[in-house]
Amino acid sequence: MADHLEASVTLPSDPASVSAARNFVASALVEWGLPVDAEMADTVRLVVSELTTNAVQHTLGQSPTFTVDLTLDRDERLRVGVTDSHPRFPKRLPAAVQQDNGRGMVIVRWLTTECGGRLDVRPTPEGGKTVCIELPWSVPAQPVPAAGQQEP
Repeated sequence: MADHLEASVTLPSDPASVSAARNFVASALVEWGLPVDAEMADTVRLVVSELTTNAVQHTLGQSPTFTVDLTLDRDERLRVGVTDSHPRFPKRLPAAVQQDNGRGMVIVRWLTTECGGRLDVRPTPEGGKTVCIELPWSVPAQPVPAAGQQEP
C-alpha cells in the first residue's frame, strides 16, 4: 500500500448527506483494504455518522456544506476529519436518561478512546472548525490458504 492515501468529499448540510458521507467513508476504507465487516469499519462509520449529523444539526444554517477528509499514513494511522464553517466548537451536553439527542460527542470520544485513538477539535483559517479523530490502522491479516489448497 502507498505511504499516504487521502479521500475527501464535500456535501450540503442536509440530513440526506449524513448517509452519503457514511457510504463514501465505507467505500474508501474498503478500497484501502479494510473489510466492510471489520469492527474498525463499524466504528469509523458510526463516528462519521455522529460528526456529520452534528455538522448538519448544530451549525444553525451558517454552514451550507461540510467536508469529510480521510487520511491514511504509512498503514499506521487513520485520520477522519469533519469540517464545517460554523465557528462554535462542539460542547458536551448533559445527557439525561430520557434525552434522545446530545450524546454524539460523548459517543465519538468513547469510541475513539476505546480504539486507542484521540479526538481533536481545531479552528480552520476560514473561521470554522474541524473535528478530527485519529485511530491506529488495523487491517485484519488476509487468511493464508492451507497447504495443498489454491486461492480462488
